[in-house]
Amino acid sequence: MKPINVGLLGVGTVGGGTFEVLARNQEEITRRAGRGIVITKIADKDLARARKIAGNAATVTADAYEVVNDPSIDIVIELIGGTSIAQKLILKAIENRKHVITANKALLATHGNEIVAAARAHGVMVAFEAAVAGGIPIIKALREGLTGNRIEWIAGIINGTSNFILSEMRAKGSSFDSVLKEAQRLGYAEADPTFDIEGMDAAHKLTIIAAISFGIPMRLSEAYTEGIAKLTASDIRYAEELGYRIKLLGITRRTPKGIELRVHPTLIPARRLIANVEGVMNAILVQGDAVGATMYYGAGAGAYPTASAVIADLVDVTRMHTADPGHRVPHLAFQPDQFSSVPILPITEVETSYYLRLRVHDKPGVLADVTRVLADSGISIDAMVQKEPPEGEEQVDIIMLTHLTIEKNVDAAIASIEQLPVVVGKVTRIRMEQLGAH
Repeated sequence: MKPINVGLLGVGTVGGGTFEVLARNQEEITRRAGRGIVITKIADKDLARARKIAGNAATVTADAYEVVNDPSIDIVIELIGGTSIAQKLILKAIENRKHVITANKALLATHGNEIVAAARAHGVMVAFEAAVAGGIPIIKALREGLTGNRIEWIAGIINGTSNFILSEMRAKGSSFDSVLKEAQRLGYAEADPTFDIEGMDAAHKLTIIAAISFGIPMRLSEAYTEGIAKLTASDIRYAEELGYRIKLLGITRRTPKGIELRVHPTLIPARRLIANVEGVMNAILVQGDAVGATMYYGAGAGAYPTASAVIADLVDVTRMHTADPGHRVPHLAFQPDQFSSVPILPITEVETSYYLRLRVHDKPGVLADVTRVLADSGISIDAMVQKEPPEGEEQVDIIMLTHLTIEKNVDAAIASIEQLPVVVGKVTRIRMEQLGAH
C-alpha cells in the first residue's frame, strides 16, 4: 500500500525527536499502522538545522506554506508553536483537506473550537495527544479508554517546571527565587518562566482536558489561574508537618451548579500517590463513575516523550485515513451536535477546604477573635496549629485547616481577619483537596 506522506512544520526539540523516532521505529510503526508513514517535506526557518536532521530523506524549505499547499502531503504536523502563524497554517492545511497533528496547547485552548469546526466541515482529523502532558496518553484515555464513564473530576500535575520548583523547595527548604534560578540553569525553566510559574501553561492543558471530559467547548477565558510565585518555604514546611504536600494542580470537576475549571497551588494528603510525584514528572488523576480512580504518570515534556505522542497520533490518523468521517472518534470525544452549554463555575462559588496562615501578635484573646470571624462566615475549623514565637519576638504564626466551605465565604472572612488589630499583614490562603473517591 502507498505510504502516507507527512509534512513537518518545525524541527526544534520535538520536531527533531519526532523525525528521529519515526525513522528508528519505522518497521514496527508500519506494522501497527498497516502502511508506511514517511516525512517527505520539512519546513523550518533554520535551513541548516533542518537539512542536518532530514539528510536525504526529506525535502527542506523555509516556507511553511509550501508544505500545507503541497498536494502530495496527506498529514501536516505542526510543531512551531505560538497562536498566530500556527493558526493560519493549520486552517490552511484543513482547507486543503489535510489531516493535522499538533502539540500546540496554547493554540488549541484559545482557538480550538474554530479549528475543530473547520476540520469537521472539511472531513479531516485534528489530533493533539502531544498537547497535554507530553508522552502520557491522557487524551486517548479520556476520548476512548474511559468513554463508558461519566467523568466526575480530574486533578493533574501538568506543568513539570512548577512541580520541579515545589519538589526542590520541599526537599531543600529553599526559597522560590533560588529554586527558580536553579531550574533555569538546568533548562527546566525558560528565561521568562511566566507561563509556567503563573499557571497559564497548566490552564491551557486543563481547558483541553475539560472539553474532552465533559463535552463542553474550549473555555480558557473562564479558567481560574493562580501560580506558585508567592509560595514560601515556611508554608511548604507547615503543610508537611500537617501531613500534606503542596502541588500546582489543574482541577476540573462536575458539580450540580456547573463545571469547575481552576489551576492553583493545592494542599493534598501526602499519602496520595499524586502527592509523591516529584521533579519534572507529570501525573493526572481521573475519577470515573464506573472505573473509579485511575492515574496516568510519566514525562510531561522532552523530545522523545512528546515525539511518542505525536507518532501515536500519526498512527491513529493513518489507520482512520480512509474511514468515513462519521465513523471516526470525535475530536473532542462527544459528537459535535451533543456539546453541553453547562456553565463554568466562578472561583467564588467553588466549594473546597482551605489552609490559612496568619501572623498575629502573641497575646491573649487572639484565637477567640479569629475563630469568631470564621464562625460568622459559616466556616468551621478542622485543625489548628499555633507555632511558638522565636525568642525575643512577639509575633507568631497560626495555621488553620478548614472544613469544606464556599470560596466567597473565605474571601469575606479573610477580609475581616486582616482588619483585626492583632493580625499582622496579609492572610495566606491555599486551597486543599482530599482527592478521595467522594
